[in-house]
Amino acid sequence: MKITFHGAAGEVTGSCHLVECAGKRILVDCGMFQGRRDLRQDNAAPFGFEPRALDLVLLTHAHLDHCGRLPLLAARGFDGEIVSTPATADLARLVMMDAAHLQEEDARRDRLHGDADAEPLYDTLDALDAVDLFGRKPGYGERLELFPGIAATYFPAGHILGSASILLELEEEGRRRRVLFSGDIGPEERPLLDPASPPGEADVVVMESTYGDRDHRAFSATVAEFHAALRRAIEHDGNVIIPTFALERAQELLWVIRQGIETDTLPADLPVYLDSPMAISATRIFRRHPDAMRADLGEALRAGRDPFRMKGLHFVREARDSMELNRGKGGKVIMAGSGMCTGGRVRHHLRHNLGNPESHVIFVGFAAEGTLARIIIDGAREVKLFGQAVPVRARIHTINGFSAHAGASELARWHARTGTPSRTFLVHGEPHALEALARRLSPARTAIPKAHESFTL
Repeated sequence: MKITFHGAAGEVTGSCHLVECAGKRILVDCGMFQGRRDLRQDNAAPFGFEPRALDLVLLTHAHLDHCGRLPLLAARGFDGEIVSTPATADLARLVMMDAAHLQEEDARRDRLHGDADAEPLYDTLDALDAVDLFGRKPGYGERLELFPGIAATYFPAGHILGSASILLELEEEGRRRRVLFSGDIGPEERPLLDPASPPGEADVVVMESTYGDRDHRAFSATVAEFHAALRRAIEHDGNVIIPTFALERAQELLWVIRQGIETDTLPADLPVYLDSPMAISATRIFRRHPDAMRADLGEALRAGRDPFRMKGLHFVREARDSMELNRGKGGKVIMAGSGMCTGGRVRHHLRHNLGNPESHVIFVGFAAEGTLARIIIDGAREVKLFGQAVPVRARIHTINGFSAHAGASELARWHARTGTPSRTFLVHGEPHALEALARRLSPARTAIPKAHESFTL
C-alpha cells in the first residue's frame, strides 16, 4: 500500500492523490492548478502516472482545483469510473464544461494574436467524455465496495454543496489501513450546509490546510460588516463589485443579502445582479438537491420557498447585458466571477469601477498569491487590465469570514475527531499555512509531502 501526491503538495491547488493497494490504482481528485499564468505548463504536464492504468477516480467535490483536470485525464486515456455524491456530479459537469469553453476561447484569442499553435488544454468533447465516466453516486454514510479489500465511504465536509471527506478502507496481504481524505473542510458555522462530520478513527489522514495559520471572524460579525459595506456604497451612489466564486459563495451571498432585506438592514428594492451564467446554473442545481443542504433550507425548497430569491435580484446571462451594467447611475450590487479575478466578467467590471472612489470592491474569499485579487488586496495602487493601467481608487474590503474553508482552530478540532492517526499528510496550503498547522498538530506525526512524493501506508 502506498500513496503518491501529484498535486496540492506544498501549494494550494491541483489536488491529485494516487493510492495503490491490492493491485489497484485509485485516484482521489484530479484538479486544476490555479493562480499564476505559468501554471498553464503545470496543468499540461504529465500527471506523474499513466491515466490508462488507473482503475477508479474518487472525487471529493466539484471545485475546479479538485475536478478541473478530469477531462484531460479522459483525453489521455482514462476510461474507468468516477465516483462522487449526486450534487457533486451535477456541479462537476457544470464546472468542467465551463472550463472547456473558457480554454477554447483563450486558445482562439491567442491564435488571433499570433500564436498559431495555441490549443486548449482540453475541449468540450473531452469534458463530455469525462461526464460520461461518472458512475455510482453514493449518499453520505453509504459504504461502497470498490474492489476486493477496498471500500469507500463519503462523509459531509461542509465545504460546498455535495462536498465530502472520503474514508478508504484498505486491505492488502493481511494489513489493514483506514485512510481518510479530508477534501476541503468547511467552517463549523455555515448558512446553507451542515458542518463537516468526519467518520472517527483513522490510521492515516490526508488533510487540507488552506487556513492552517489563522482563524476567521465569527460569521455574525462577518455578515454585519458585509451589510455595512453595502449600505455605505448605496449612500455614496457607487457600485459594489463582488468577485464571486460561482459555487457556494454566490448562493451564500444571495442568502445573506436576502436576510439583510428581511431584517430591514438593507433596502427591499436593492438592485442585485448575479452576472455569471455559471453561478446562475449552480443556483438551479442547489434547488435540485435540498437533501444536501441544511435541513431547514431543504424543507423550504421542498415546500416551494426559494431561499435565494429577492425583489431586486436580476440574473445576467448575456454578455451584452453584462456590459450595460457599467452604464448609467451607480448603486448596483454586481456579483461576477471569478473570485480570484483571474478571468471572467468581473475583470471588465473592475476596469470600469476600480478608478472610481465612490465604488466599493468586496473580496469575500481566499486569493492565491499572484492573482489579481491578491494584488489588489495587498494594496496595489494600479493594476493592468486588458493591457491598460487602471488606478485603484475604489474602496477595497476584504471579508474573509465568508470563507468556505475551516479556520486553523476548526481544522484542529476536525483532526481531533479522527482519533490518533499514525501519520497526517498536510496538503492544499501555502507553505506558511502548512507549517503552522503542522506545529499545531503533532509535529512528529505530520508530514508535508512534495510534488510526486510517495509514502508507504
